[in-house]
Amino acid sequence: MILSPSGKAWQLQNDFFQEMGGRQQFQQLFAHIPDVYFFFKDRESRMMGVSVAILKRLGASSEEEIVGSTDYDHFPSQLADEFVRDDKAVMDSGRPLINRVEIWYTEHRLLDWFVTTKLPIRNLQGEVIGLMGTVRDYNGARAEIQAYSQIDDILKHIHDHLDRKIGVSELATIAGVSPRQLHRRFVELFGMNVQEFLAKTRIKAASDALVNTELSVGDISIKFGFCDQSAFTQQFKKHLGETPLKFRKRHRILPRI
Repeated sequence: MILSPSGKAWQLQNDFFQEMGGRQQFQQLFAHIPDVYFFFKDRESRMMGVSVAILKRLGASSEEEIVGSTDYDHFPSQLADEFVRDDKAVMDSGRPLINRVEIWYTEHRLLDWFVTTKLPIRNLQGEVIGLMGTVRDYNGARAEIQAYSQIDDILKHIHDHLDRKIGVSELATIAGVSPRQLHRRFVELFGMNVQEFLAKTRIKAASDALVNTELSVGDISIKFGFCDQSAFTQQFKKHLGETPLKFRKRHRILPRI
Protein backbone atom coordinates (compact mmCIF):
# COMPACT_ATOMS: atom_id res chain seq x y z
CA MET A 1 0.00 0.00 0.00
CA ILE A 2 1.34 3.43 -0.96
CA LEU A 3 0.77 6.02 1.71
CA SER A 4 0.44 9.74 1.12
CA PRO A 5 2.99 11.91 2.95
CA SER A 6 0.46 12.61 5.66
CA GLY A 7 -0.48 8.94 5.79
CA LYS A 8 3.18 7.99 6.14
CA ALA A 9 3.58 10.42 9.02
CA TRP A 10 0.52 9.04 10.78
CA GLN A 11 1.68 5.45 10.29
CA LEU A 12 5.17 6.28 11.52
CA GLN A 13 3.75 7.92 14.64
CA ASN A 14 1.28 5.08 15.24
CA ASP A 15 4.03 2.44 14.93
CA PHE A 16 6.16 4.39 17.40
CA PHE A 17 3.36 4.59 19.98
CA GLN A 18 2.53 0.93 19.55
CA GLU A 19 6.15 0.05 20.20
CA MET A 20 5.98 2.18 23.36
CA GLY A 21 2.88 0.31 24.45
CA GLY A 22 0.84 3.50 24.37
CA ARG A 23 1.40 7.18 25.10
CA GLN A 24 1.25 6.90 28.85
CA GLN A 25 5.02 7.15 29.27
CA PHE A 26 4.74 10.85 28.45
CA GLN A 27 3.15 11.28 31.85
CA GLN A 28 6.65 10.99 33.31
CA LEU A 29 7.70 14.07 31.35
CA PHE A 30 4.79 16.14 32.68
CA ALA A 31 5.66 15.00 36.19
CA HIS A 32 8.94 16.90 36.07
CA ILE A 33 8.07 20.14 34.25
CA PRO A 34 8.73 22.96 36.75
CA ASP A 35 5.72 24.95 37.97
CA VAL A 36 3.24 22.84 35.97
CA TYR A 37 0.79 20.50 37.71
CA PHE A 38 -0.60 17.72 35.51
CA PHE A 39 -3.63 15.50 36.14
CA PHE A 40 -6.07 13.25 34.31
CA LYS A 41 -9.50 12.01 35.33
CA ASP A 42 -12.11 9.50 34.18
CA ARG A 43 -15.67 10.27 33.06
CA GLU A 44 -16.83 10.53 36.70
CA SER A 45 -14.11 13.12 37.48
CA ARG A 46 -12.17 10.60 39.55
CA MET A 47 -8.41 11.10 39.60
CA MET A 48 -6.64 8.53 37.44
CA GLY A 49 -3.18 10.04 37.73
CA VAL A 50 -1.35 13.20 38.78
CA SER A 51 2.13 14.64 38.61
CA VAL A 52 4.52 14.49 41.54
CA ALA A 53 3.95 18.20 42.14
CA ILE A 54 0.22 17.65 42.73
CA LEU A 55 0.94 14.77 45.10
CA LYS A 56 3.04 17.14 47.19
CA ARG A 57 0.48 19.92 46.89
CA LEU A 58 -2.25 17.63 48.23
CA GLY A 59 -0.06 16.17 50.95
CA ALA A 60 -0.03 12.65 49.47
CA SER A 61 3.03 10.40 49.46
CA SER A 62 2.07 8.15 46.55
CA GLU A 63 -0.23 8.13 43.54
CA GLU A 64 -2.15 5.23 45.07
CA GLU A 65 -3.55 7.65 47.64
CA ILE A 66 -4.97 9.84 44.87
CA VAL A 67 -6.29 7.40 42.24
CA GLY A 68 -10.06 7.06 42.53
CA SER A 69 -10.46 10.17 44.67
CA THR A 70 -12.31 13.29 43.54
CA ASP A 71 -11.88 17.01 44.11
CA TYR A 72 -14.36 16.70 46.98
CA ASP A 73 -11.76 14.65 48.86
CA HIS A 74 -9.19 17.43 48.63
CA PHE A 75 -10.96 20.79 48.44
CA PRO A 76 -13.88 22.62 50.07
CA SER A 77 -17.14 21.58 48.43
CA GLN A 78 -17.71 24.98 46.83
CA LEU A 79 -14.36 24.84 45.04
CA ALA A 80 -14.86 21.20 44.11
CA ASP A 81 -18.28 22.07 42.64
CA GLU A 82 -16.61 24.53 40.27
CA PHE A 83 -13.84 22.13 39.24
CA VAL A 84 -16.29 19.30 38.54
CA ARG A 85 -18.64 21.66 36.70
CA ASP A 86 -15.82 22.60 34.34
CA ASP A 87 -14.86 18.93 33.97
CA LYS A 88 -18.40 18.09 32.94
CA ALA A 89 -18.54 20.95 30.43
CA VAL A 90 -15.34 19.75 28.76
CA MET A 91 -16.39 16.09 28.67
CA ASP A 92 -19.97 16.75 27.56
CA SER A 93 -19.01 19.17 24.80
CA GLY A 94 -15.74 17.58 23.78
CA ARG A 95 -14.25 21.07 23.63
CA PRO A 96 -11.13 22.06 25.59
CA LEU A 97 -11.05 24.70 28.30
CA ILE A 98 -7.96 26.80 27.71
CA ASN A 99 -6.25 29.05 30.28
CA ARG A 100 -9.14 29.40 32.74
CA VAL A 101 -8.16 31.40 35.83
CA GLU A 102 -9.48 29.88 39.04
CA ILE A 103 -8.72 29.62 42.74
CA TRP A 104 -6.52 26.76 43.91
CA TYR A 105 -4.22 25.98 46.83
CA THR A 106 -0.62 27.20 47.01
CA GLU A 107 2.12 24.98 48.43
CA HIS A 108 1.36 26.48 51.85
CA ARG A 109 -2.33 25.56 51.61
CA LEU A 110 -3.38 29.15 50.97
CA LEU A 111 -5.85 30.12 48.28
CA ASP A 112 -4.53 31.89 45.21
CA TRP A 113 -5.21 32.33 41.49
CA PHE A 114 -4.00 29.67 39.05
CA VAL A 115 -4.38 29.09 35.32
CA THR A 116 -5.99 25.78 34.33
CA THR A 117 -6.25 24.07 30.96
CA LYS A 118 -8.45 20.99 30.46
CA LEU A 119 -8.76 18.79 27.34
CA PRO A 120 -10.99 15.79 26.69
CA ILE A 121 -9.49 12.28 26.53
CA ARG A 122 -11.00 10.05 23.82
CA ASN A 123 -10.93 6.31 23.27
CA LEU A 124 -10.20 4.61 19.95
CA GLN A 125 -13.84 5.11 18.91
CA GLY A 126 -13.58 8.85 19.49
CA GLU A 127 -15.77 8.79 22.60
CA VAL A 128 -14.83 11.07 25.49
CA ILE A 129 -13.77 8.90 28.44
CA GLY A 130 -12.20 11.54 30.65
CA LEU A 131 -10.03 14.61 30.62
CA MET A 132 -6.46 15.72 31.21
CA GLY A 133 -5.28 19.07 32.41
CA THR A 134 -2.56 21.31 33.73
CA VAL A 135 -2.50 23.92 36.48
CA ARG A 136 0.01 26.79 36.54
CA ASP A 137 0.59 29.69 38.87
CA TYR A 138 -1.20 32.76 37.54
CA ASN A 139 1.73 35.12 38.02
CA GLY A 140 4.03 32.81 36.12
CA ALA A 141 1.55 32.17 33.32
CA ARG A 142 0.22 35.64 32.66
CA ALA A 143 3.41 36.82 30.91
CA GLU A 144 2.71 34.17 28.27
CA ILE A 145 -0.96 35.06 27.92
CA GLN A 146 -1.27 38.46 26.32
CA ALA A 147 -4.98 38.71 27.06
CA TYR A 148 -4.30 39.01 30.79
CA SER A 149 -1.85 41.88 30.35
CA GLN A 150 -4.76 43.97 29.08
CA ILE A 151 -6.41 43.88 32.51
CA ASP A 152 -3.32 43.82 34.73
CA ASP A 153 -4.02 47.41 35.83
CA ILE A 154 -7.48 46.33 36.95
CA LEU A 155 -6.16 43.35 38.89
CA LYS A 156 -3.54 45.50 40.60
CA HIS A 157 -6.21 48.05 41.51
CA ILE A 158 -8.36 45.29 43.02
CA HIS A 159 -5.50 43.93 45.11
CA ASP A 160 -4.49 47.42 46.27
CA HIS A 161 -8.02 48.31 47.42
CA LEU A 162 -9.39 45.15 48.99
CA ASP A 163 -10.16 47.15 52.13
CA ARG A 164 -13.14 48.86 50.55
CA LYS A 165 -15.99 48.20 48.16
CA ILE A 166 -14.91 48.43 44.53
CA GLY A 167 -17.52 49.26 41.89
CA VAL A 168 -17.71 47.82 38.39
CA SER A 169 -17.90 51.32 36.92
CA GLU A 170 -14.68 52.21 38.73
CA LEU A 171 -12.88 49.29 37.12
CA ALA A 172 -14.43 49.93 33.71
CA THR A 173 -13.07 53.48 33.82
CA ILE A 174 -9.57 52.17 34.51
CA ALA A 175 -9.89 49.74 31.60
CA GLY A 176 -11.36 52.37 29.29
CA VAL A 177 -14.35 50.20 28.39
CA SER A 178 -18.02 50.07 29.32
CA PRO A 179 -19.15 48.00 32.33
CA ARG A 180 -20.86 45.57 29.94
CA GLN A 181 -17.65 45.11 27.94
CA LEU A 182 -15.71 44.60 31.16
CA HIS A 183 -18.16 41.93 32.32
CA ARG A 184 -17.83 40.15 28.99
CA ARG A 185 -14.03 40.25 29.21
CA PHE A 186 -14.00 38.81 32.72
CA VAL A 187 -16.32 35.99 31.74
CA GLU A 188 -14.06 35.16 28.78
CA LEU A 189 -10.89 35.14 30.87
CA PHE A 190 -12.04 33.97 34.29
CA GLY A 191 -15.35 32.23 33.70
CA MET A 192 -17.09 34.65 36.07
CA ASN A 193 -18.36 38.22 36.04
CA VAL A 194 -16.64 41.15 37.74
CA GLN A 195 -18.67 40.99 40.96
CA GLU A 196 -17.95 37.27 41.36
CA PHE A 197 -14.25 37.89 40.76
CA LEU A 198 -14.21 40.69 43.34
CA ALA A 199 -15.97 38.51 45.90
CA LYS A 200 -13.61 35.57 45.40
CA THR A 201 -10.53 37.76 45.52
CA ARG A 202 -11.67 39.32 48.79
CA ILE A 203 -12.44 35.89 50.27
CA LYS A 204 -9.03 34.63 49.10
CA ALA A 205 -7.23 37.50 50.82
CA ALA A 206 -9.26 37.03 53.99
CA SER A 207 -8.50 33.30 54.07
CA ASP A 208 -4.77 34.05 53.87
CA ALA A 209 -5.12 36.46 56.80
CA LEU A 210 -6.97 33.84 58.84
CA VAL A 211 -4.07 31.44 58.46
CA ASN A 212 -1.12 33.82 58.62
CA THR A 213 -2.12 36.52 61.14
CA GLU A 214 -3.46 36.78 64.68
CA LEU A 215 -6.16 39.26 63.64
CA SER A 216 -9.62 38.46 64.96
CA VAL A 217 -12.36 37.45 62.54
CA GLY A 218 -14.01 40.81 63.16
CA ASP A 219 -10.81 42.71 62.35
CA ILE A 220 -10.31 40.67 59.18
CA SER A 221 -13.87 41.38 58.07
CA ILE A 222 -13.21 45.13 58.40
CA LYS A 223 -9.75 44.90 56.80
CA PHE A 224 -11.19 43.38 53.63
CA GLY A 225 -14.19 45.62 53.19
CA PHE A 226 -17.07 43.57 54.64
CA CYS A 227 -19.72 45.64 56.39
CA ASP A 228 -19.54 43.50 59.55
CA GLN A 229 -18.44 40.12 60.87
CA SER A 230 -21.81 38.52 60.18
CA ALA A 231 -21.70 39.50 56.50
CA PHE A 232 -18.12 38.23 56.26
CA THR A 233 -19.02 34.89 57.84
CA GLN A 234 -22.01 34.50 55.53
CA GLN A 235 -19.96 35.21 52.39
CA PHE A 236 -17.04 33.07 53.56
CA LYS A 237 -19.30 30.09 54.18
CA LYS A 238 -20.99 30.61 50.83
CA HIS A 239 -17.68 30.41 48.97
CA LEU A 240 -15.73 27.89 51.05
CA GLY A 241 -18.43 25.88 52.78
CA GLU A 242 -17.31 26.59 56.35
CA THR A 243 -17.08 29.48 58.80
CA PRO A 244 -13.90 31.60 59.07
CA LEU A 245 -13.19 30.18 62.55
CA LYS A 246 -13.48 26.59 61.38
CA PHE A 247 -11.29 27.37 58.38
CA ARG A 248 -8.64 28.94 60.64
CA LYS A 249 -8.58 26.02 63.08
CA ARG A 250 -8.45 23.39 60.34
CA HIS A 251 -5.72 24.98 58.22
CA ARG A 252 -3.48 26.05 61.04
CA ILE A 253 -2.95 22.44 62.03
CA LEU A 254 -2.18 21.30 58.49
CA PRO A 255 1.49 20.50 57.89
CA ARG A 256 3.36 22.86 55.59
CA ILE A 257 4.17 21.05 52.35
